[in-house]
Amino acid sequence: MRFVPDRSFPRYAYLPGRDPHPTRDAAGHSFGAHDAPPPYVAPDEWRASPEYLWGVDLYNHGFLWEAHEAWESLWHVAKRAPEQASYLQGLIQCAAACLKVRMNQPTGMQRLAALGIDKLDAVARAHGGRYMGLDLGAFLPAMRAYAASSPQTIDARPRIELS
Repeated sequence: MRFVPDRSFPRYAYLPGRDPHPTRDAAGHSFGAHDAPPPYVAPDEWRASPEYLWGVDLYNHGFLWEAHEAWESLWHVAKRAPEQASYLQGLIQCAAACLKVRMNQPTGMQRLAALGIDKLDAVARAHGGRYMGLDLGAFLPAMRAYAASSPQTIDARPRIELS
């Protein structure tokens, strides 16, 4: 399922050390793109945040660095809402953990997964397990199990399902 189906995915899923940097290299898939910071969107209005939904699409389709970037732009504007900022940072760290699998850096994957899970777990406890459309009660155990499995690919990473 796509949340922003009219937006095309990048030409490639960026992998540091393998691909041209998306924004800094003239051959990058987003070189020259200068997006304005997204507007702040309250957590209960998540459906009205194309950047949040775009980050979910990117993550679910294996564009992990790109998902990180999409959510990071939201994280910057959500800093005045600490719980929401923590949630977004948790998603960013989980995406980065999955990227470390592709980079064959298991220690980095474990560290980032633990950081992300801790942040998302705190948000889950404060909100009865659901936040910004994500059932954290389902996502967190799946992410813990994925990280504990010493994954060699990102294929088994938990997907983000919103409702």
